[in-house]
Amino acid sequence: MSLNTQLIRSLQAPPRPVWEEPPRRAGLTLKGGFLVLCCLAILGPLWIVVVTSLSPKPVIDRAGGLVLVPDGITFINYTELLGGGQVSRAMLVSIGVTVVGTVFSMTVSVLAAYGLSRTGSLGHRFLLMSLMATMFFGAGLIPTYLLVQSLGLTDTYLSLILPSAVSVFNILVLRSFFMGIAPELTESARIDGASDLRILLTIILPLSRAVLAVISLFYAVGYWSAWFNASIYLTDQQMMPLQNVLIQLVQKSRAAPTGLQQAVHTGQLSTLGLQMAVMVLALVPVAVASPFVQRHFKKGMLTGAVKG
Repeated sequence: MSLNTQLIRSLQAPPRPVWEEPPRRAGLTLKGGFLVLCCLAILGPLWIVVVTSLSPKPVIDRAGGLVLVPDGITFINYTELLGGGQVSRAMLVSIGVTVVGTVFSMTVSVLAAYGLSRTGSLGHRFLLMSLMATMFFGAGLIPTYLLVQSLGLTDTYLSLILPSAVSVFNILVLRSFFMGIAPELTESARIDGASDLRILLTIILPLSRAVLAVISLFYAVGYWSAWFNASIYLTDQQMMPLQNVLIQLVQKSRAAPTGLQQAVHTGQLSTLGLQMAVMVLALVPVAVASPFVQRHFKKGMLTGAVKG
């Protein structure tokens, strides 16, 4: 082999790994088919739930249960559910708890995360270690219930918010993001005489919209989907949120929400159609809110998890 040939081979780029090669047609076909199957597995049950909730009672009876192919559309299930009674009240309760709880949780989490992001603050390390310890060691259900009962929070809406108001994981994500913000910004503002609260409101929060949107979505979905606190802290059926009413409907297949028993007994409404309609009502707020924070989701999660 000549010297020139050896020199040319030494200058050539090394072969690329297999995963860096352009995909072949067969690989693209398999990936596309797999993604289609995943979409069908996710959207198929959702389609069945929506179609059943919009189907008249004769169509549901003729199908023997869940409806796959629509044969007539009616909104009677939704109009009856939202026209008053236990379901409409439960939906208002869930909306109120979600809004108030999310605002309260975000306020506490942001203040705690900002304080812990200032490494020179008083008791910083002790407070940080104390918070992290609660992620691995908990008091348990019975002590928590006794604490809520001793504070007089049973049969109150506060029992749906305070026991799960703060997530240490969310605080740590916010803290990591706050620590990744250039310290020169806060130092210059402090030189100009800005207080910590003003720095937080005018500098830190505007630069943290992505991670704030993600954490707010986490808290909101948690409050909206929560049912356990209501099942152990509430005894008044009129105070139950939507998820607990949905569980009662599913577990008691022959029962109807308060105010709808007569319509079910007379054959105007289908119990299965009502169940599917309540499921759709429980899914709509999350489905509507998710696209608005989707563009912040990736940036907020990655930056909050990597920085710091």
